[in-house]
Amino acid sequence: MISNGWKRSIGCRGIPGLVIATSGLVAMERRRDITNLSAGVAEEPAVVPAIVYAELLSGVLLADSPSRAAERRAKIDALVAAAPVVDFTPEIAEHWAALFVMLHQAGRMIPGNDLVVAATARSMAFGVLVGPADERHFRVVPELRVEVLG
Repeated sequence: MISNGWKRSIGCRGIPGLVIATSGLVAMERRRDITNLSAGVAEEPAVVPAIVYAELLSGVLLADSPSRAAERRAKIDALVAAAPVVDFTPEIAEHWAALFVMLHQAGRMIPGNDLVVAATARSMAFGVLVGPADERHFRVVPELRVEVLG
């Protein structure tokens, strides 16, 4: 374990940096730790893929009350202040395509949005921060360091 309950996994390259998956943010929120993101990833730079940002914004729009929507939006704003949003670039698209073909041919596909997260991480030579529920399918991605918020 490293700071704030993060479980260190064996990395592929040892290069610092984390791409944060939605499941990692859900795990932080369940621990009531999302406002302490900058303390949790202080050891490494962190980014949020645009697809994760979109998933978070959908949570704001689906909120059951205006106050809950405002609370969720404030958390998102605090998150992107600590971990900037990364656009889906042509370079990331190339990684996505290569991973899609590799995983498809191996019969080990992962959900589409998570494939974007994995491609973003690989293109930046970063690891990925996930919650326990998503650990297994991120582990099928070759050369991807997976950090699990336990």
